[in-house]
Amino acid sequence: MSLITAGMLMCRNASSALEFFLVHPGGPFFARKNEGAWSIPKGMPDQTEDLLVAAQREFFEETGITPTPPFHSLKSTNLKSGKIMHVWLFTGDWDPSSGIVSNTFSLEWPPRSGKHKDVPEVDRAEWMSYEKAKEMINPHQAIFLDRACEFYSKA
Repeated sequence: MSLITAGMLMCRNASSALEFFLVHPGGPFFARKNEGAWSIPKGMPDQTEDLLVAAQREFFEETGITPTPPFHSLKSTNLKSGKIMHVWLFTGDWDPSSGIVSNTFSLEWPPRSGKHKDVPEVDRAEWMSYEKAKEMINPHQAIFLDRACEFYSKA
C-alpha cells in the first residue's frame, strides 16, 4: 500500500505577480540545506481522515496559520520517497514579521547517542516568487507550483 501525504499551497498576488508560501524543514539534517529543501506544508492523514481535512490540519500544525476556503485541488504526484502527495491551493495572507508556530518532534541527536531533543517540524517560512520557489522547493513538489500558475491563469 502506498503512503499518502496531504498538503496546502498558500498563494497571494503581490504587485500583480503570484507568490507562494513555502516552509523550511526543521531539525539538524536540514539546518544547512536550502535550495531544493523547502516544501509545501504537508503531512500524513490519520487512518480514516479525509485528505483535505488532513491537509488543513497539517498546514495549521506546521505554521500556526488556519487555511481559509475556497480550496482548489492541484491533484497528486508521486514523490521520490514513494509517497503520493495530494495538494490543495488557496489564497491567503501572512505577515512574515508575525513568524510561524510549528509543532515539534523528538529526534535522537547526535545519531546513536541515546540523547533525544525536540525540534520544530518547520523552522521558517517565506513568500517566494515563482522563480525563487522553483529553485528552493523540493524538486518533486515543483509540479504543484506549475499547476497553481495554470489554475490562476484560467481564473
